Amino acid sequence: MRQFFAFVRKEFYHVFRDKKTLLLLFGMPIAQIILFGFALTNEIKDSKIIICDYANDVASHQIIDKLEASNSFIIEKSILDHKDIEDEFKKGKIKLAVIFPDNFNHDLLHLNKAQVQIIADASDPNTASTLTNYATNIIMDYQKELLDYRSVPLNIQTDVRMIYNPELKGAPNFVPGVMALVLLLVCVLMTSVSIVKEKEMGTMEVLLVSPFNPILVIISKTIPYFFLSLINLTIILILSVTLMDMPMHGSITLLYFESSLLILAALSLGLLISNITNSQQTAMLLSLMGMLLPTMIFTGFLFPLENMPILLQYVANVVPSKWYYIIVKSIMLKGLGFSSIWKETLILIIMTLILLAISVRKFKIRLQ
Repeated sequence: MRQFFAFVRKEFYHVFRDKKTLLLLFGMPIAQIILFGFALTNEIKDSKIIICDYANDVASHQIIDKLEASNSFIIEKSILDHKDIEDEFKKGKIKLAVIFPDNFNHDLLHLNKAQVQIIADASDPNTASTLTNYATNIIMDYQKELLDYRSVPLNIQTDVRMIYNPELKGAPNFVPGVMALVLLLVCVLMTSVSIVKEKEMGTMEVLLVSPFNPILVIISKTIPYFFLSLINLTIILILSVTLMDMPMHGSITLLYFESSLLILAALSLGLLISNITNSQQTAMLLSLMGMLLPTMIFTGFLFPLENMPILLQYVANVVPSKWYYIIVKSIMLKGLGFSSIWKETLILIIMTLILLAISVRKFKIRLQ
C-alpha cells in the first residue's frame, strides 16, 4: 500500500506540474459549460428582415410596428420594389421579407380579406420555418385585435414562399457545416499527430539534422494531408449531390479554391499544435476539443449565431469555418460567384496567411 500511495502521489505531481494537462482537465469543461449555456438556445431573436410595403396604409403600418416591436425581428430596411428582394437575400444578412400588396387596408375593410406575402431564406430550414411562424403569429394577433372591434369576420391570408430550399430539407443546411467540420478535423488532427509521432519515436531528430531543410521536411509531411482532404471533399460532394439531392448551382472550381484555403488554414493549426505538444494523446485532445466545439458552435449550421451574446458573435468571427460555411452555402445553394463572396474569401485568406506565418515562425528546428 505504501508503494501504491507513492505512485498515486507521483501521478498527482505529474498532473499539477503540467500546465497543459491542467488546462485540459479544468479549462475545457469550464469553457464548454459557458459556451453551451450562452450559445445553445432554440429561440431565434433579432433576425434582420426587409419590408416591401406597396399599400403604405394604416393596416400595413400597424403590422410593421408590431413586427418591429417584436424581439424576433429587426427591420433592416424598407424597399419599394420586390425585384430588390432577391439581391438582399443574396447578401446573406436578410432572413425574411414581408410584402404588403396595394390596397391592403381597403381589401381588409371592404372585402373582409387581404393577403400578405412572406418570403424566407430556406437554406437554413429550421430558422426559416421558425421565423415564418413568428411573422404569421404576429399577423394573426393583429387580425384578432380587429375582430374585437368588428362584428364581421376578417381574414388575412399569409402566402409563405421559401427560396433556395423550398422543400425545407436538412441537407442544404448541414452539408456545408459537415464539410467544414471534416476538413478541419482531418487536417488539424492528422498533421499534429503525425509530427508528434516523429518526436516520440525519435525520428524527428534524424530529420532535422539531415541536409534537407527542416521547413521543407514539414511541408513534405503536410502535402499528403492536403490532397487527402481534397479527396474527402470530393467524396462529400458526390454523396451530397447523389444521395441527399444537394444542389450545386455555383462554380465547382471556385468551391475547390475556397476549400483549399480552409485546408491550408487547418494544416497551419495542426503544425502549431504539434509545436506545443510532445505526445500524440495531447495532440489528439487539443485537435479534437479545439476544433470540434468551435466548429459546431460558432459555424452557424447547428445554432443561429444571432441568438448568441454580442461577445460570442465577435468570437465567432475568428473561427475560419464560419466564413467557409457562408461561402459554401453561397456557391452551392445560391449560385453566387466570386464578386458576391470576395469579403469572406479575403477574410479566409488573411486568416490562412496569419496562421501559416505563426506556425512556421514558432516551429522548433531543435529538439529539447
